[in-house]
Amino acid sequence: MSAALGSLIVFAASQIGTPGPANMAMLTTGAAHGFRAALPFMMGVLLGKQLIIWPIGFGLMQLALIMPLFFSTLKYVSAAYIIWLAWRVANLRLKPGSTDSVPGFLAGLVVHPLNPKAWALITASFTNFVHPETSALQATATVAVVLFLIQAVFHPLWTYGGEYIASVVAGKPAERYLMWVLAGLTVASVLFVLVDQ
Repeated sequence: MSAALGSLIVFAASQIGTPGPANMAMLTTGAAHGFRAALPFMMGVLLGKQLIIWPIGFGLMQLALIMPLFFSTLKYVSAAYIIWLAWRVANLRLKPGSTDSVPGFLAGLVVHPLNPKAWALITASFTNFVHPETSALQATATVAVVLFLIQAVFHPLWTYGGEYIASVVAGKPAERYLMWVLAGLTVASVLFVLVDQ
């Protein structure tokens, strides 16, 4: 076996299922536009993680050792982008079923490449759960499939959760506080990853 599969699944589920920038983006998109309209965005987020997994699996992190300043800068630029998104979430007012400027597939595709939590999750998946002697192709395929399947379970739940929350709080005084809490969780998840690295 190329990886400690059971441990990888538990670890990945604990990371993918918990609040983070991508989950907050899907929750917010589901809340603002409804589950059905948010599906293209959600599919982009689902596939966007693959844009990180495969390059890391084939040695991108070796490049980080050669160019540490570039990767450090990228990490903070990504964090700034996620914090900017959180600011937008904090000021968003829910209009369930709204079709105004629904983020699409391409918007979802860039969420994980700009998400420090995703980079940390993927790097930890390779370094902690893949046996060192495993070929790059086998290791990368294993991590890619495991993360994809777990995302396929949790991403729809977060997106639908947004639609449900909107149906309960949209237009009520609690709405403003909820959006600030979601924004705060997004910022906290990014800061946690930045401090932890």
